Amino acid sequence: MKRSSVHKGILTSCLVTAAVVSAAFSGVACAANAGDLVIEGEVIADAGTFAQAKQQTLNLYTGYVQSPEKALIDDFTKDTGIKVNMIRLTPNQLLERVLSEQGAGKLGADVIRTSDYPNALSMEKAGVWKKYMPPIISGTPQLSQDNGSFNLVFDSVYTIGYNTQLADKNSAPHSWADMVNGKWKKKIGIVQGGSGGSTASLNRFMISKLGEDYFKKYYAQDPVIYSSLGQEAIALARGEISVGTVKISDVNILAKKENAPLMFVVPTEGVAVYDYFLGMTQSVKNEAAAKVFINYNLSKHGQKIFAAIGEYPARSDVASPTVLGVTLPAIGSPQYFRLSPQDSLKYSKDDLKKWNADFKYTK
Repeated sequence: MKRSSVHKGILTSCLVTAAVVSAAFSGVACAANAGDLVIEGEVIADAGTFAQAKQQTLNLYTGYVQSPEKALIDDFTKDTGIKVNMIRLTPNQLLERVLSEQGAGKLGADVIRTSDYPNALSMEKAGVWKKYMPPIISGTPQLSQDNGSFNLVFDSVYTIGYNTQLADKNSAPHSWADMVNGKWKKKIGIVQGGSGGSTASLNRFMISKLGEDYFKKYYAQDPVIYSSLGQEAIALARGEISVGTVKISDVNILAKKENAPLMFVVPTEGVAVYDYFLGMTQSVKNEAAAKVFINYNLSKHGQKIFAAIGEYPARSDVASPTVLGVTLPAIGSPQYFRLSPQDSLKYSKDDLKKWNADFKYTK
């Protein structure tokens, strides 16, 4: 991905104003001091925090798909020199581990990323989160959730994907209706409906936009049911299935970095979008590194990385993504379906119950 320059240790102070941004020769506009970490005109960390953070290794627990999380971590480490230990689980598996470790007083995470709002609230009730309002989003307080317990970072996109060696642009499904017309029977995949925020969003999208009987129509295609999006993406790349439900960022990274024969479509009925949250834990041992990581995620630079990966940035001053030559639906358009935190709390349990019944899923 195209990388922007990183400016560290700015010696002269400057005001963050639009006029200064446009006039600055270096492209950096900030109230910066020597040793500060400054990227694209924003102070990510003051000199003291940054110096301390570089001596630490961050422990990240994440429910994000592994390939895009690793891409973000790689950029973060290149830009800051801070190493990251990552433990990756599906959001629901992540919740189980976090609550178990929290209950035993042995939570090993400095920061946690999860896609499921009810899960984030469960962590809050268990006393997991340490409130932190990143200074970098002081002008956009709506990104801070539940009085600063955790922060909205980006929105991921769930859609249809296909193996380009088994289907081409013309023969691939172009709608969710195409997925259940019989053409892809026994060649189709899906992730089990209780995986986390991603499947909660897709479940609600299918029920509300495609009809109450869509689960049964999909099940009639004799799909392979996977435990996670990452597992399904690998199976799709290997040709074990021809089409399936995919996360756009996963397809993007696998296609670019591993030359996987994968592509996605924007179906006529739309895509399912869901929130990802990031927060610091009460048990944080590497607090300086945690603050730098959270600030980096929410910086303009970090948000551009998410857009390049294939996610919708949480910040409105960063453009929506174009991925593998495909421009994603505009936010608020008819093809953009986002599961809000309120709807997640209202519908997710009943939607999952229906999914399990219609797919005859008992695991």
